[in-house]
Amino acid sequence: MEAAKKTVICMSFGAIVGALSVLLAGQLGMLGSLAAPVAVGIGAAVLVLAAHVGLLETIPASVYGFASIAGLILLKGVAPAKAIVPTILSIVAGTVFGFASAKLGAAMTASAKLGAAATKAS
Repeated sequence: MEAAKKTVICMSFGAIVGALSVLLAGQLGMLGSLAAPVAVGIGAAVLVLAAHVGLLETIPASVYGFASIAGLILLKGVAPAKAIVPTILSIVAGTVFGFASAKLGAAMTASAKLGAAATKAS
């Protein structure tokens, strides 16, 4: 359950930083083609520095959140403010399905081991 909590928190944080980075890139227009790389670099620095906070220490999850919202904004043309809610809802839904899948897999493995042990004992 701890991993699921950190996944939701870190990915949501990454999504927020990603949305802000896309907005920042728009404000850095004077840099031309360097605006987006500079904004992404600043966003990545924020993710790494924030990892010193216990709940935000899972940098890969934060990067996945960053990428998931950046893709939605840049590829679908969704406004950053409108992209936050669906992205975070998708993160939560994916985490719930992942958690349920792990529990179901563990239960199936345990029952298979019990069945194999009973067959072996016979």
